[in-house]
Amino acid sequence: MVTDRLSTTFAALADPTRRAILARLTQGEATVKELSAPFDMSGPAISKHLRVLENAGLISRGREAQWRPCRLEAAPLKEVAEFTDEYRRFWDESYARLDAYLQLLQDQTIPDPLPRDEEPHDGHDR
Repeated sequence: MVTDRLSTTFAALADPTRRAILARLTQGEATVKELSAPFDMSGPAISKHLRVLENAGLISRGREAQWRPCRLEAAPLKEVAEFTDEYRRFWDESYARLDAYLQLLQDQTIPDPLPRDEEPHDGHDR
């Protein structure tokens, strides 16, 4: 079965551990050991998460002597942002219509408590 890149990216982002790893990588490159530090899981489990992220194109791994840094690759995240932007526009427009409708209802149902030319009277003479 062939899966499109967006589906692969969403599948990789579906796991909170992988999202936390990506969040850490926004601060800069990190080793597998550094990435695994906050989690209570085995090295092989972290490596599996890293493989999923790498297969989705969300991270890359370099090789510098003994050090194999992981780094964030943001291009797939841009595709997710572009995809979800259409839905953001839909909701923004929906909320704008709802705001306008609620304002119309409020204008029609809530009488102004005081005429504009009168000031409130607190019962005390000045």
